[in-house]
Amino acid sequence: MQRSIQYLIVAVGRVKSGPERLLYDHYIERLKPTPILREVEVKKALPIDQRIAAEGDLLLSQVPGSARVVVLDESGRDMGSEAFAAMLGHWADAGAGMVAFLIGGPDGHAEVVRAQADLVLSLGRMTWPHMLVRGLLLEQLYRARCILDGHPYHRA
Repeated sequence: MQRSIQYLIVAVGRVKSGPERLLYDHYIERLKPTPILREVEVKKALPIDQRIAAEGDLLLSQVPGSARVVVLDESGRDMGSEAFAAMLGHWADAGAGMVAFLIGGPDGHAEVVRAQADLVLSLGRMTWPHMLVRGLLLEQLYRARCILDGHPYHRA
């Protein structure tokens, strides 16, 4: 049996009620320990490059120094569910206490954010609404837990 990891999701923007929130709520209730969500926003209007930099600073400010960092980005590494589960299981077995998943704003991540990543991960080459990414990520975290536990959810 593998040690459990605390998942931290740090995302630009605030999720509102609607189908994206329902998907998020559906999966967050299934994961134990319950993932932590921290939402950040840049309140003032800035040129795009300055906003990306400010969002990057806010994202990184929420991540404990000991956490593994996964940056979600369409240009990142493609992984199947089994490989994703195996990576999380390996990190847990190696003693990682927390994995932080960083979801950027609509214009992407600052280079400083990518530089801090243990993994830059793509959920596919298509562009997804940033509010939907939270639910997609949680579903994959739940699926990974089921794969690692030998639960039939993954192929049922």
